[in-house]
Amino acid sequence: MIQFSANLGFLWSDLTLPAAVHAAHRAGFAAVECHWPYNVQAQELRTALQATGLSMLGLNTLRGKKGESGLTALPGRQQEARAAIDQAIQYAVQIDCKSVHVMAGISAGDAAEQTYFANLDYACYIAKPYGITILIEPLNNYDAPGYFLTTADQAAKIIRAIAHDNLKMMFDCYHLQITQGNITRALQKHLPLIGHIQIAAIPDRGPPDHGELNYQHLYQTLTDLGWDRPLGAEYLPNGPTEASLRWLHKASVDEI
Repeated sequence: MIQFSANLGFLWSDLTLPAAVHAAHRAGFAAVECHWPYNVQAQELRTALQATGLSMLGLNTLRGKKGESGLTALPGRQQEARAAIDQAIQYAVQIDCKSVHVMAGISAGDAAEQTYFANLDYACYIAKPYGITILIEPLNNYDAPGYFLTTADQAAKIIRAIAHDNLKMMFDCYHLQITQGNITRALQKHLPLIGHIQIAAIPDRGPPDHGELNYQHLYQTLTDLGWDRPLGAEYLPNGPTEASLRWLHKASVDEI
């Protein structure tokens, strides 16, 4: 049976993060994940996670200034990028979160690539003693125009070049269906390099029960491939989160 993680960057975004953890638990999610938890005291969030028994699967490094979408591939911003990496890893350690998504940013060219590689090498080195996986995520150019990382093949090339065993791909089906399609074969090709998978409907980024991607087929594909970790539900509920959860209730009773 496929399990799911509630992305609290989008789900229950009207609640405080600790309250959203409790809401996700009541709804039947197996885990949670978030975007930027830094305005919440880590101990307060840790208390909510311990009370519910849910794990926090991942969090993001800071986006930087408005429109930057990350700092890691921005030439000349290494000090800020590494401070953001340090902050994310320190926070993750405090809440026993085992993955950090290091956001690349809006950038391109050889200098951006060299900067990105150097900062990812740093992130992996700092994270490794804590058992933390560093994630990189291809984003589509409709939602994130000019983002440095856009395809699964590009992410795989970077992961192999940097060659740290705690560097993995965040495979977001929404972004990659828009960018490249062929999701089934991309999963088959890259599964050993994937650290986390996220889902949402395409093209509206709503609940994963409609749109152009057949998630029932995808769940069966992942089961056949041996994937046994929760999938991140990172979708826009377009109203109260509870009203958007019919897909979750159906998945919980269906044999996948």
